[in-house]
Amino acid sequence: MGCGGLYALAAERPPPNVAGAAGGLGTSAGASPGAGDGRAPAPVDPVDGRVWPLEGRPPVLRGWEPPATEYGRGHRGVDLGAGRGTQVLAAATGRVSFAGDVAGRGVVVIELAGTGDPPLRTTYEPVRPLVTKGDEVTAGQVVAVMADGASHCASGCLHWGLRRADAYLDPLSLLPPALLRRGPSRLLPVSGVPVPGPS
Repeated sequence: MGCGGLYALAAERPPPNVAGAAGGLGTSAGASPGAGDGRAPAPVDPVDGRVWPLEGRPPVLRGWEPPATEYGRGHRGVDLGAGRGTQVLAAATGRVSFAGDVAGRGVVVIELAGTGDPPLRTTYEPVRPLVTKGDEVTAGQVVAVMADGASHCASGCLHWGLRRADAYLDPLSLLPPALLRRGPSRLLPVSGVPVPGPS
């Protein structure tokens, strides 16, 4: 099953029975996400409310390649270089809509706050979730760690996806330009190189 099929399965699973009225969120009113449960926010400052889902600027091993047709070949997300145990961060603020196994891989799906109806959803895999369905999360909060499991990257990677309803989108489009740019080029002094003589 391809990555797209995993996301569809995770997104379509029926919600469990939730006691209480509207919402059934996993955190109590007024409690901050991760408070008292050992999950501390990562030391990441969001830019325009968004962050890379891994600390720093991870290498993009494979970019988004939209399929020509609904079931066509393509790459419905981006692969970011990461090894087992690496912390995975929420790229934006939202609510966990799924955290569990799909086809033997750990998956976390987060519906992003304020992104319309239907909302944007980010997906992260293969991971060991540190959050549960209904948890409210903030940009930069640790939501999972990279896990062993089936991966289409030889050296290990986080597959990060973005969807609105059934449409796959490029997850890099979530990030503001400041996070996508590398630092400026810098000229370094040249030493030990002979100065060219007159021609």
